[in-house]
Amino acid sequence: MLKLLLLLLLFWTSSALVRVPLRRVPSIRSQLRAVGLLEEFLKDHRPDAYNRRYAQCFPSGTPSLRLGRSSEKIYNFMDTQYFGDISLGTPEQNFSVIFDTGSADLWVPSSYCVSTACVQHRRFKAFDSTSYRHDGRTFGIHYGTGHLLGVMARDTMKIGSLIAVNQEFGEAVYEPGNIFVLGKFDGVLGMAYPSLAEILGNPVFDNLLAQKALDKPVFSFYLSRTTRTTSPEGELLLGGIDEALYSGPINWLPVTAKGYWQIKMDSVAVQGVSSFCPQGCQAVVDTGTSLIAGPTNDILNLQQLIGATPTNFGEFLIDCVRLSSLPHVTFVLGGTEYTLTAEQYVRKEMLGDRELCFSGFEGMDIVSPAGPLWILGDVFLTEYYSVFDRGQDCVGLARAKHPAEE
Repeated sequence: MLKLLLLLLLFWTSSALVRVPLRRVPSIRSQLRAVGLLEEFLKDHRPDAYNRRYAQCFPSGTPSLRLGRSSEKIYNFMDTQYFGDISLGTPEQNFSVIFDTGSADLWVPSSYCVSTACVQHRRFKAFDSTSYRHDGRTFGIHYGTGHLLGVMARDTMKIGSLIAVNQEFGEAVYEPGNIFVLGKFDGVLGMAYPSLAEILGNPVFDNLLAQKALDKPVFSFYLSRTTRTTSPEGELLLGGIDEALYSGPINWLPVTAKGYWQIKMDSVAVQGVSSFCPQGCQAVVDTGTSLIAGPTNDILNLQQLIGATPTNFGEFLIDCVRLSSLPHVTFVLGGTEYTLTAEQYVRKEMLGDRELCFSGFEGMDIVSPAGPLWILGDVFLTEYYSVFDRGQDCVGLARAKHPAEE
């Protein structure tokens, strides 16, 4: 009888967790660099020039076009590498999306989209879905390199084995710019708090909770270091935590503002010396940002401390030969130190037969009521398993267990 109870408990526990495999691919920046088109692309996609070129294409009063709106967003799809799959409609229509804890909207390309970007990706065909419901509202999202425009809809959404009925999402009908042409993903699935959504309504995770599809209001991310097929490239776990993917205790940090997954950071130290935000500052744990970002002046100083030199492309190069002698960078969160070595905060790329090493830090000035924000993106999250708990409104971090460490 005891064995039967244990088996039933094991089955119930495992069925409550849904694993969503994540794939890792070369970023758009890497693809452009490899074919010698990065400089030309960056010239054409400066935010100021891009806004002047396309602003007239959008209806007047589009919320995302308001002055200063872009300062509230932290999208950077040019460096994004991880994405997974969902489906929409009945029968199912499959899409690859970025699971982004730095936003709260779900959108995919529409079959009515007129942009080149949409032609290169899978598009949602509303007329093929028997469960589709027209919404009628329009939406616009302001990205750093342009605006996305679309209409809202409702339909059945499936992620792993979970089903969310009547899920609100955006059908993108206008995606100007090559960011979306070159991206390997079709759309974006935001996993931040509802207050961050462009259109009021239930984001995907909130809808899953409202429909009691999960036993626990928790999801967690594991991001791999490599693209080797012998190890998982990444995983989103809905409904809990996978103890096999991290080592040591989880350090829990309360959310300080319910928009982004925002937490308090005690300080940032370079080689043990507290160099930045010594009185504490705010940080965002963001799977949709590939690098670690901070206030521009602080990041420029940090680049100097790690021996990084600027390029014409807004990146910072590091001599690959010197990596073993470069200082460690430590983020102190909740009294716990999270240290990155140079091997961990440097991004390596091959250009022909030459290896290039780029700093994993970037300047980004995000204005918030609590002051400038630091963004702990994938460079940080590759090293630390992350848990997002909506029940307790906190973020958990533990050292990720990569295959080489086992």
